[in-house]
Amino acid sequence: MEVEKRYIPISLAVPASYTIDTPHLREKTYKIGLLGRACAIFRIDEIVIYYDHKTTAYSEQANLISSVLSYMEAPQYLRKKLFPISHFLKYVGILPPLRTPHHPSSKSIKDLKLNELREGFVIKSEKKRTIVDIGVDKNAVLYGVTLPRNKRASIRITNLKKEQPEARLATSKEIKLYWGYRVTDSKLPLGMTIRRRKFDLCIATSKKGTLLCRVAKNIKERWEKSRNILIAFGSPREGLKEILKRENLKLEKVFDFTINTIPLQGTETVRTEEAVFASLAALNNLS
Repeated sequence: MEVEKRYIPISLAVPASYTIDTPHLREKTYKIGLLGRACAIFRIDEIVIYYDHKTTAYSEQANLISSVLSYMEAPQYLRKKLFPISHFLKYVGILPPLRTPHHPSSKSIKDLKLNELREGFVIKSEKKRTIVDIGVDKNAVLYGVTLPRNKRASIRITNLKKEQPEARLATSKEIKLYWGYRVTDSKLPLGMTIRRRKFDLCIATSKKGTLLCRVAKNIKERWEKSRNILIAFGSPREGLKEILKRENLKLEKVFDFTINTIPLQGTETVRTEEAVFASLAALNNLS
């Protein structure tokens, strides 16, 4: 079943240290894959990576997270064209598939449908004519438009009666289905990231937060009036309160709500990827 994208976009903030406690690149990749999978399941529009520490090691972790998440979000047939060989992508073969609407399984032109939306890669661009690889055995042609080569583009199939399928550019407004997430490396601390983006509703997750059931009604009221929403998570070593303290900021001044989505947890700690699944599942009932 193809599900529509959210009418109120949601951004999810995770720290650059998300994988810092995981020693091997293979396990880091798997852990990032869980994050990407959770965001796709709950139709997250953007994953924001904030810097909880300013060191080279954390910057490298942010690059790793961004690289793997971006690779995972791209349709399989475009990945080799979009991503050069990189050490960060050594173990991407273990990533779980997203199976989102923009990851079609069809590989033949016979399976294409009129008005179908697909992601494409611009392989040739001439005056008012662009050739795009759309993952089937024949490239699509776009007339009347010249696009930059080696770039990704969303297209809509307009004609299947000719030898080569014809298409046109598709705008983000006309794509009603959930079309994946984008990845933003803020390169900034959490507080500064939030101030610059000016979200209408900011939600923090914390073991010490208010039980969601107690503030669900208030969150829902704010949610329905918002144009953009941020849900933030702490690191494997620190909560959001400790992370913001380094910026001389108080949690309650930065976030509108601080919630506990896993009451009476049976383990001493909850991993970030586990908190993401639990929190998004709980908040999904409010949207």
